[in-house]
Amino acid sequence: MTTATSPGSPTDPRPITDLIPSVAAECRRVLDAAVDRDWRAPAGDLDWSCRHTVAHVADVLFSYAGQVVAQPDASYLPMELVVEDAATPDRLVASVVTCAELLHLACRAAPAGLRAWHPAGVADAEGFAAMGVVELLVHTHDVTRGLGLGWRSPQELAAAALGRLFPQAPDGDPAEVLLWCCGRGALADRPRLETWRWDPTVRG
Repeated sequence: MTTATSPGSPTDPRPITDLIPSVAAECRRVLDAAVDRDWRAPAGDLDWSCRHTVAHVADVLFSYAGQVVAQPDASYLPMELVVEDAATPDRLVASVVTCAELLHLACRAAPAGLRAWHPAGVADAEGFAAMGVVELLVHTHDVTRGLGLGWRSPQELAAAALGRLFPQAPDGDPAEVLLWCCGRGALADRPRLETWRWDPTVRG
């Protein structure tokens, strides 16, 4: 098994469940500085606009929190977050941060034996937390590209997400490797992935 870090790369020592607020705060920091830009622009290489992408992040974090609380064994709960069409960029970002905190609280309160359905495999609270971290980091990357901002995922946060969801990831800069694992770009020795999948299933 390889580790998705270069020698000496930092990794946040906290449990990944406790990283969600830090990742959400970083998302808010960078996107709040661009609320006056055109959020109708495409988010990086996605077909979605920046606005749609941020609304998607809020919805998926909300959905993950629901899965952790309800522990369904066969599907997502039949509910979704609806973001108002008139919501301004700053309110969209606030919605993401709020849903991130809902996921954080749900994961912290979850019993040790929690299991809940996800399309990529039955996961525990740590798995859902890690998926939330990746959604925040990778889609913040997408949106900052669309808004013309220069931004990279903090290495220590990217490394933590890689270690939980992509255990076979190659060595390298964690921020770059995370983007490669999620089909966002090539590495020096590896072409861009056309399809990709994470592994949130229970460890050990």
